[in-house]
Amino acid sequence: MKPWVTLDRARIPDEEGELILRKRDTEYSIRTETTELMNSRLHGSEEALARLACERLSYQRDVNILIGGLGMGYTLGAALENSGPDAHLTVAEFVPAVISWNREFLGHLAGVPLNDPRVAVWQGDVVQAIKSKKSAWNAILLDVDNGPDGLTREANDQLYGLPGLHAAFAALRPGGILAVWSYAPDDGFTRRLKKCRFRTEVVTAHANSSGKGRKHTIWLAVKPG
Repeated sequence: MKPWVTLDRARIPDEEGELILRKRDTEYSIRTETTELMNSRLHGSEEALARLACERLSYQRDVNILIGGLGMGYTLGAALENSGPDAHLTVAEFVPAVISWNREFLGHLAGVPLNDPRVAVWQGDVVQAIKSKKSAWNAILLDVDNGPDGLTREANDQLYGLPGLHAAFAALRPGGILAVWSYAPDDGFTRRLKKCRFRTEVVTAHANSSGKGRKHTIWLAVKPG
């Protein structure tokens, strides 16, 4: 088996530690020193996050979608594939290097999504993107830091705690969807969503696109109206 080659390293802004981009043959990995965060072989559940949300918007035109976390681009790519030509998608990515990695190394994995004219990039914290507008989004898709029980940024609690969920509720249009990806189930997060008046469905999706292996958790939370 070929060895891993480190392509780049990037400091996580406002936090200790680094993200590391590695490649082995045609396989890519983004990790910290101790934990793999994503791998190009395992992206079925990220694509399911986008597909499940966009399917629920298929009857609408001119939808506005906010995606928190670019990663390897699979969520954004699937959202584009499942959205109409008049959709507007904004992807918020906190780590500048992740954006440059997608343009330089990773774009081909998900159909070069940053080149799609429907896409705008918000380089910054998705928390601020959510708070910046009221009743603006038909969907907010969060694929950030392995879900509510994050690994790399303590500040992600601002997304998944009650204040963050209230902000997401306010940012969504009536009938809008908050879709959240997680590495594992979290009953406490489900209770917080319901406490914030979301109508909530919890589903699972295989990490592997072949439908085998580990399953990840997806919340589909709808703002009534």
